[in-house]
Amino acid sequence: MKIAVINEISACDKNADIMEALAGRGHEVLNAGMKTPGDLPALSYLHTGFLAGLLLNAGAADFVVGGCGTGIGFVMSAMMYPNVYCGLIAEPLDAWLFNRINAGNCISLMLNKGWGWGGGINLGFIFDRLFSDGWGTGYPEHRKQAQLESRLKLEKISIAAHKPMEEIIAAMDPVIVRESLSFPGIGELLGPYCEKLKIVI
Repeated sequence: MKIAVINEISACDKNADIMEALAGRGHEVLNAGMKTPGDLPALSYLHTGFLAGLLLNAGAADFVVGGCGTGIGFVMSAMMYPNVYCGLIAEPLDAWLFNRINAGNCISLMLNKGWGWGGGINLGFIFDRLFSDGWGTGYPEHRKQAQLESRLKLEKISIAAHKPMEEIIAAMDPVIVRESLSFPGIGELLGPYCEKLKIVI
């Protein structure tokens, strides 16, 4: 699985913790967002939600790990885009239930609120549960079929509720598009997929 990590300005100091917690799990990890406060252009949750939508819709990533200070801003931003199914994850049980019930392709982490001693360790526990077996199998047992049906209906709702990604890009604030696409490394990640989304980098 190709996992893109996309940090924004308020939580870029947690990038190394996320990368360390994802290491050694057998996935290709793409460090696509901010790594330090000095990275330019500075990305807000508006930029990182847009990048999540781009990378997932292009096929450049299979899964996105994002977040912000509270995690809420990134969830709201990422869910604006088609084919993005993002969950707010604070603890390992959230991750396990998201794996079993929601089977999404994007998570948002609380990277400042409640962060303290052992925060990086908690990330490891979260990823243990998130990437465990049983993706989309449901929980508890008597709810499995209903949850599967709801998940399939959610995909149809997303298609009905969203314009195609290329139309969204054309209608968006050009400053957010330009700043997002000019962030170091994004051009290389999206390069092979630019024609599909009708974007110019």
